[in-house]
Amino acid sequence: MIYHVLKKTDWENALHQGVYKPASLSTEGFIHASKATQVAGVLQRYFKNEKDLLLLHIDEHALLEPFTYEFSESVNDEFPHIFGPMNLDAVINVEPI
Repeated sequence: MIYHVLKKTDWENALHQGVYKPASLSTEGFIHASKATQVAGVLQRYFKNEKDLLLLHIDEHALLEPFTYEFSESVNDEFPHIFGPMNLDAVINVEPI
């Protein structure tokens, strides 16, 4: 299981489009994801004062696009990255934060 934090409006747009394609896919070439133990740090670093956030629980084995773990020097840890638009049926739970 991997996880992804996003704004509720971004998830609503994905549901409307039938696929999830955040800005990072265009700018960085992948969708950022986290292991369960990394979610709290991601929330603290990147979403500190954000409201209406959701946590996607993603079955990485159901992804249609490749994903891999890549090292991030800024936090000295490996994070899962999804290299393409995310198929919505890989999301097995959507949890409000």
